[in-house]
Amino acid sequence: MLQSIHVKNFALIDEVEIDLTKGLNAITGETGAGKSIIIDAVNFALGKRMPKDVVRDDADYALSELVFTVESDAVRNKLNELDIENEDDLIILSRKIVNGRNTCKINGESVTTGTLKQLSSLLIDIHGQHEHQSLLNKSAHMELLDSCLDDDGKTLLLDISEKYKEYSKLQTELRDALNLDAGRERDMEFAAFEIKEIKDAKLIPGEDEELENLYSKMSNAKKIAESVTQAHRMTGYDGEGAGSTIGRAVSLLKNASSYDSNVNDMLSMLTDIDSILNEFNKSIADYEESLSFSEEEFSECESRLNLINGLKSKYGNTIEEILSYLEKREADLLKYEDYDSYISKLKKTISESKNEMLNMCMNLSNKRINTAKKLSADIKDALMYLNFLDANFEISVLSDEDNISGKGFDSVEMLISTNPGERLKPLQDVASGGEVSRIMLAIKSVLADRDNIDTLIFDEIDTGISGRTAQKVSEKISIISKEHQVLLVTHLPQIAAMADTHFEISKAATDGRTVTSVKELTEDEQVNELARMLSGAEITDSVMQSAREMKQLANEIKS
Repeated sequence: MLQSIHVKNFALIDEVEIDLTKGLNAITGETGAGKSIIIDAVNFALGKRMPKDVVRDDADYALSELVFTVESDAVRNKLNELDIENEDDLIILSRKIVNGRNTCKINGESVTTGTLKQLSSLLIDIHGQHEHQSLLNKSAHMELLDSCLDDDGKTLLLDISEKYKEYSKLQTELRDALNLDAGRERDMEFAAFEIKEIKDAKLIPGEDEELENLYSKMSNAKKIAESVTQAHRMTGYDGEGAGSTIGRAVSLLKNASSYDSNVNDMLSMLTDIDSILNEFNKSIADYEESLSFSEEEFSECESRLNLINGLKSKYGNTIEEILSYLEKREADLLKYEDYDSYISKLKKTISESKNEMLNMCMNLSNKRINTAKKLSADIKDALMYLNFLDANFEISVLSDEDNISGKGFDSVEMLISTNPGERLKPLQDVASGGEVSRIMLAIKSVLADRDNIDTLIFDEIDTGISGRTAQKVSEKISIISKEHQVLLVTHLPQIAAMADTHFEISKAATDGRTVTSVKELTEDEQVNELARMLSGAEITDSVMQSAREMKQLANEIKS
């Protein structure tokens, strides 16, 4: 559930805080007061693209922040998947724009707008005037139907998408192979040359690192030898080396220990040092002897490194990558040498892949048809409730095996007849503006019972309707709000009267600035706002009485 909306420096809004409740939350106000700005601010917080001029002219930034309570396991699982902490089942989505740059956060952690959209799709469903028009677009009908498939159907849809990628990849491989046929002899020769060049090198993984270390050692042999020889002399047991000095010191302490046992600990430590130094001298002497390199060894090492580096420049940055390239070219050569068999096998694989995909598409099509029948019946019932008394509605699913895509081979279209005796026609050929609003509301009301999204937002769902139809729409929205939190912007008093919580948006000029403000209305203030919406001009006693009766009737209907 959406608990609160906090907006600052957004368009005409200086700063507002809206605390929402369960049930139906209505937003009303004069035309141009900024009602839809609130919805825009919510969309902004949810990751929707907005123009840069949303920041108030006198401000450095714009901020929109939404606080939700988590009420579904799907949301909790998504938070875990995104590795975002969930304390007390609260989610705070915030988005800030400064100098054209966006900062998005979930529970204080910076995220991308893409992540914001992923999570928000589970929290809230916003339906605005734009979606009215999208309903007339046939491409949106399949998406709507697929959202109602059962888990098996949705899994099948994902499997088809993956299978289609595999199928498309095979087709591309075949097309490329057929295009290569003309230059096959040349390609065979080139592949054979590359294979021979790599094989002749007899590469061993890791040898390049060993050779580089050896080459560095040989290249700097003189400097290494001088340093090692001097270190050996300084620590040795000849002349004034440290070994000789420590040896004499050990003899002196042995002599002293015969007179004083307190010297024994120091003698023991110095004896250990002498032993360690003696071992060191043996090691450095052995290393000194190993530093003798012949010019022939150095030349062989250098030549081998040059060969390996030359192969790296052609076939890969490491020996492992070169050997992997060798495997690929050997496979290519095998294909070239047995080209006809390769093409035949590839075509057979493509045919098998297509048949498998056709079976999957057929299963999906059957699921879509069954879902469409149930959904059509439910939407038809919802339309009748919304005053489409003689309407007929059908979701058509047509299959075409020659038109396969990652979504199957179906085309989906919503058909409607609003008058008795008329044949079913596509929505865009029949529905007026007000009818589209009601059809979308009917669809949303049916879908709301099928998903787990807690909050629904309707921005001017009442476009183009009035009278008895407006009353039916208000009742339908009230029914939806029993199971879902609803936030809506409306011009119709019949709908506003159904509100459990009613907000008024107003606009005023203060100190030369135009500011939009939001106020939660009391019961009496709600009646006054209904009277304003009813009258449109002067509010008379009779208008006030009508407003009271409308609110009373709404309360009776809700209860």
